[in-house]
Order: sequence, then structure tokens, then C-alpha cells
Amino acid sequence: MVGRIGRPQGIKGEVTVEVRTDDPEDRFAAGRVLQADPPERGPLTVVGSRQQGKYLVVLFDGVADRNDAELLRDTVLRVAVAELPPLADEDEYYDTQLIGLAAELTDGTALGEVVDVLHLPGGDVLVVRRSHGAEALVPFVRAIVPTVDLAGRRVVVDPPEGLLDLSDPVPEDGA
Repeated sequence: MVGRIGRPQGIKGEVTVEVRTDDPEDRFAAGRVLQADPPERGPLTVVGSRQQGKYLVVLFDGVADRNDAELLRDTVLRVAVAELPPLADEDEYYDTQLIGLAAELTDGTALGEVVDVLHLPGGDVLVVRRSHGAEALVPFVRAIVPTVDLAGRRVVVDPPEGLLDLSDPVPEDGA
């Protein structure tokens, strides 16, 4: 993620962006194309950007006024994985490579879909949306996630006992 669109700025279609990259001058340069989440809001091409206080103010192509800008609020901006430099360690992944992967247990049972990656002080955590809608938090360590198969669009999860209990559906009898 390189940023999140906030509120509209003015009436000409500009938006504020909460920057989440260490190179905003490059990532928000005129002509740069950014992927959007949700995807139907993009891709978005930067027309121009300027720093204003703690926010970056950005104008995207095709965003003509404040109403158009309001429709982009809370859009997460990402760079296409193909534009990112290769990672030095084969066990490292960009968040965008992991989000959307199917999560399954070691026996092949479907667990859900990776919908987010949290970078917490204790380590990285995969957020897996289960088929019944609850989210399971899975520590992203080799002992629990032994397989990341980007080509197969899946991760294999070997959860320790009790890890998934909080995200299991509650029986209708309440037991």
C-alpha cells in the first residue's frame, strides 16, 4: 500500500492522501498509474500532487470535481507488483502478492481467503476471511504457514490447536 485516499480537497477534484510509502515523490509523480482497492475505482493516473501540511494533495485523471473525489474516499492505493523491486529473500512477499490468495489447511480443506496483512510489533499476521464471514488472524511464520504458492494462488495453514476457535461459527443451540 502506498496510500489511502481521504477527503476531497477543494472543488476541482483533488483528494488528500495519507501517504504510506517512503518515496511519495516517485509514487505520486505525474503520469504514475496506481492500482485501487476496491479495484472498480481504478486504476488511477496521477495528474499532479503537492504537499499540504501532513497530507499529500493529489489530482487523478478523470476526477473532475468534488463529487467525483468523494467517491474515491477510503480507496487504498497500491503499486502493481511488476513495478516493485524484487525482494532479496525468497521467503519475503509483498502484501499485494498475498491478498486474495486462497487459504487452506494442510489436508486441503478450504479455510478462506487472505484479505489483509497486518504488520504488528510481534510480527506479521494474515487476516483470513472464513467462508462464514468471520476473520481469523494467522501469524505469518513458517511453522504456521509452511507453504506460500503464488503460482497456485494459495497458502497452506497448519494452525496450532485453538488458533481458529475464535473464528469458528457458533452452533445455533449456543453451545
